[in-house]
Amino acid sequence: MNILHYGGEAIPYQLRNSSSPTRKLTIKVQPDGRVLVLAPADASAEQVNAGINKRARWIWEQLQPIRERLTHVRPRQYISGETHFYLGKRYPLKVIETASAPGQVKLLCGMLTVTLRQAKPEKVREMLFDWYKARAREQFSRRLANLIGQAHWIEQQPPLRLLTMQTQWGSCSHSGTLTLNPHLVKAPPECIDYVLLHELCHLAEHNHSEAFWRLLGQLMPGWQAVKERLDAMVELYLNDVGR
Repeated sequence: MNILHYGGEAIPYQLRNSSSPTRKLTIKVQPDGRVLVLAPADASAEQVNAGINKRARWIWEQLQPIRERLTHVRPRQYISGETHFYLGKRYPLKVIETASAPGQVKLLCGMLTVTLRQAKPEKVREMLFDWYKARAREQFSRRLANLIGQAHWIEQQPPLRLLTMQTQWGSCSHSGTLTLNPHLVKAPPECIDYVLLHELCHLAEHNHSEAFWRLLGQLMPGWQAVKERLDAMVELYLNDVGR
């Protein structure tokens, strides 16, 4: 991890070589506050440092509202009364401890109910994650099947896999496999569609070129507002992501 010093602060950032043939240094401040620097493969250390220092104030300014949001996000305790998201809606959690019933998670009557033998927070957390993962596979597969017809460049539905990621909602491999973060199922349906369409566009345009954004705009006009809505909730959807 590299460090940028600005305004008396030490700001950590991750440095990577850009996979696209570009001559420009690209700096991204992720919704969770992580700073990513993409540098041309042939850029010297001096050129990279100069580019980062030139944009130091911009990086610092981008971090301020993110830090303010993060102060309001409390760690999950996995106890009755706290709320959890599913498809963009909040549901109160109810934990029921019983020796007779099998362990299960149900969304019923507007409440997310976890029944188990011993109400240990770690076990509740594990059961909830398994429930989210199962719902994610169902939702993502169904929504992908509905959207695939818009992607005329795809001959057959690509493979879909789930992977918990700290800073990404999805990715697309060169072989055509779509990887989605199961925690995305906590977001509204239109946000899920945005991520799916974003990755489907990468099967036609493998980088974020003008052609890529033009294609995405054709499939989802107004995608920018949907992305902003998803980014604004990222700390809550990914709160306490450890699996």
